[in-house]
Amino acid sequence: MNSISRQPRKQRKSLYIAPLHKKRKAIAAHMADDLMLKYRRRTFPVIRGDTVKIMRGEFKGHVGKVRSIYTGKGQLEIEGVIITKVDGKKVPRPVHASNVLLTKLNLADPWRRQKLEEGLPEEVKKEIEKEAQAQIEEQERMAAEEMEEEAAEEPEEGAEETIEEEVE
Repeated sequence: MNSISRQPRKQRKSLYIAPLHKKRKAIAAHMADDLMLKYRRRTFPVIRGDTVKIMRGEFKGHVGKVRSIYTGKGQLEIEGVIITKVDGKKVPRPVHASNVLLTKLNLADPWRRQKLEEGLPEEVKKEIEKEAQAQIEEQERMAAEEMEEEAAEEPEEGAEETIEEEVE
């Protein structure tokens, strides 16, 4: 007979040795009140692109987008959360997922939208789709701007050759 332990040490151990696909589900955060009412759920897994507010720790009150997720540690890297090391280097400070509050969701992923829409009325589903389309268009626009900036920074191939010829 398999029973589930209540002992904290065994709960912690099971989380530490869990495979990554199970740890991924543990990287969930509470939703802000307006999102909780809209989506009718209290928590949801955090992904890159979500906007979160830090609720505990040194950076309490900071709002930023999630830049990356460390699944093994259950931590998030958030824009603007940076510490300065003794040697002067600035590095991102990971924040545990339980210490943040989701304030805006990244709805670009269709699978994630489907999970959010489960059990919701049709009008809310349509609203989610509209919001998702707006986010997708914004992401495409941002990607296009980045491509233009990169193209502007790179000199043309012919220009490099003329510079090299002048040096010789």
